[in-house]
Amino acid sequence: MASDDKNRDIAERPSTVPWPPIVLAGVVIAAIALGYIAPLPWPGIDDQSAHLVGLGIGAAGIVLLIWALLTLRGHGTTFLPDAGATTLVTTGPYRRFRNPIYLADTMILLGAAEVTKNIWLVIAAAVFAALVTWLAILPEERHLEHRFGDAYRDYKSKSRRWI
Repeated sequence: MASDDKNRDIAERPSTVPWPPIVLAGVVIAAIALGYIAPLPWPGIDDQSAHLVGLGIGAAGIVLLIWALLTLRGHGTTFLPDAGATTLVTTGPYRRFRNPIYLADTMILLGAAEVTKNIWLVIAAAVFAALVTWLAILPEERHLEHRFGDAYRDYKSKSRRWI
């Protein structure tokens, strides 16, 4: 593929594959299966406080996910990871985090890990974060920089990729 074709593709959309939901489904299925096939002991404290912290992390992830999706919808742009952005969103949770949906997914995995005491979900959260950074976030950053130029570079300098 010629350089001009590649730049045109990046300008139109970050990826041709919707990696984040595929990766999320894959790591969840793997974690659940491994929980049955090769269960590992939960290293944390099994008390009410720890359980509430786990529930809190998962619930905060759900709230962040809903907030991020509503913010994108309010700006009339897509939440689909393989579709091109029509607007640079820098409000709501995007004011601080460039990827609140992926952060929310990770928090939900961590909350589910504590609630179910499945250590494989903690490992799944780490694998998800690494793979989504490589397969989705880096291409999305190239797409947004190509599409929005200095406005995106300025936003990028004022916000965090993850936390």
